[in-house]
Amino acid sequence: MDANNNGIDDSTELRARGNWNEIKGQTKQKWGNLTDDDMDYEEGKQDEWFGNLQQKTGETMDDIKHWFQRTF
Repeated sequence: MDANNNGIDDSTELRARGNWNEIKGQTKQKWGNLTDDDMDYEEGKQDEWFGNLQQKTGETMDDIKHWFQRTF
């Protein structure tokens, strides 16, 4: 289920929230140009956050979301 309509399964999102420090570290390892500020996430601003990641990484939003789903 995707209650937030953000393209990420709710179970994946809940797991991500519980392991946020690990996720931030692995994401910064994957895309070395990301900063702690880039990884600041505000509830309700998923599209803006993913858009920022898309700009910084050069990846498509779908590729970024799929990476998160596969990794976490």
